[in-house]
Amino acid sequence: MDMLSLTGIAVVFVAAGATKGISGMGLPTVAIGLLGLFMPPAHAAALLVLPSLLTNLAQCVGRHFLALCALLWPMWVGILAGALLTPLPSLASGAATVRIGLGTLLIAYAAHGLARPEISLRLSRGAMLAASLVVGCVTGALTAATGVFMVPMVMFLQMLGFEKERMVQALGLSFTVCTVALGASLGWSASWQALSSVQGIVALAGALLGMWLGIQLRGRISAPAFRTMLFTVFGLLGLALIAKEAHVPADH
Repeated sequence: MDMLSLTGIAVVFVAAGATKGISGMGLPTVAIGLLGLFMPPAHAAALLVLPSLLTNLAQCVGRHFLALCALLWPMWVGILAGALLTPLPSLASGAATVRIGLGTLLIAYAAHGLARPEISLRLSRGAMLAASLVVGCVTGALTAATGVFMVPMVMFLQMLGFEKERMVQALGLSFTVCTVALGASLGWSASWQALSSVQGIVALAGALLGMWLGIQLRGRISAPAFRTMLFTVFGLLGLALIAKEAHVPADH
């Protein structure tokens, strides 16, 4: 691994960690979106498993833990099932559809984030259970196929109308489940091999440094302006991934 590639990995994970520190989410999306431009998505996903897991665990702590577990467990079961039983092409396949799917997902998520539709869900107990399970299965399948676990899970959580503290904890718990599902779908041996490599150490250090920087910057950056910039970057990343795959020769 040359120094230029290691520098690229470090910069990507500092940026991804800073995004997480500022907004409470976005580390995997930023990391895999940027890494996907210069390495296979499966390798990028293996690098982000441990940084994502460690940065999300701190977000799981809070007084709403039991209430959120009682409410969201069907979605979490669906995430694990969807990731392990998905009919979609896997990240490890290295197929062109992986990058195109990742790019499409980033564009869709960016469009939703920029539009910020105000949709509120008020569901009966049975409907909530069914909706959570479906959302979880779709999220898990897309996680295993692209390494991104924002869609449709984050939109669903936003529709539940949680106040800020509960939402932050719900995201931390749900992202932790998604990270475990991603690690399981990739094979934990691949993730541990990535961690024990120089690349893995650089990725983890970069993510932790970036998250610390993001936390320091959180109160100094306009939340609406940062959100607009972040979703614009997601959209541009999606376009870049699709354009990159479109220009790969057929015999590549």
